[in-house]
Amino acid sequence: MQTIIKTVQQALIENIDEKTRDNAQSFFKEKILYHGVKVPLVNKISKELFTSIKELPKNEIFSLCEALWKSGYSEESYIACNWSYFIHTQYQPEDFTVFEKWVNSYVNNWASCDTLCNHTIGTFIEMYPDYIFRLKEWARSDNRWTKRAAAVTLIIPARKGMFLQDIFEIADILLYDPDDLVQKGYGWMLKAASEAHQEEVFDYVMSKKATMPRTSLRYAIEKMPKELKVQAMAK
Repeated sequence: MQTIIKTVQQALIENIDEKTRDNAQSFFKEKILYHGVKVPLVNKISKELFTSIKELPKNEIFSLCEALWKSGYSEESYIACNWSYFIHTQYQPEDFTVFEKWVNSYVNNWASCDTLCNHTIGTFIEMYPDYIFRLKEWARSDNRWTKRAAAVTLIIPARKGMFLQDIFEIADILLYDPDDLVQKGYGWMLKAASEAHQEEVFDYVMSKKATMPRTSLRYAIEKMPKELKVQAMAK
């Protein structure tokens, strides 16, 4: 396993872009570790190196992913997210505990949170929708990334028109959260839901607009027609 991890790290080091490395921190409020490799190149590396591990048992691939998460480097977390998603056809219900551990223990910035949740965990929830109650538990967490994860996990399902009532329940739980990254997370979830359920999301926003943080409101209505935006933003 260590040989594979070293191969990943060496590939990243060989593709460091000085400008990317120098600018990376500007996208985050919290301090992050970053090699300085452009994301499209990280994705290319992850696909190329996955060919050498794709025949391994799922638990061994998950162990490799966890080792990458533990490094703390953003690019290594992105590769972990890709590798865990590449084997999504093998997901079983018990895998949720693995993903939950990653969210609670290793996610420390919005990019890693969204990459893991949009694909790996979002796909899991589509496959095993009974687990959506766990996202509602996440929404009540003290961990800002776990709370954001509760919302952004549903971005892609929301675009497909799925889980609308659950989305509203999670938005209700997160409604008054003071953290702007949580506000943006559930606002994004509502925006995604509006692609398939514009009227319902608009009605929800209008019912909450007096108390919903403006950050969340702006995100939620971003894809709506101008006349609806004007109504929603009116004092």
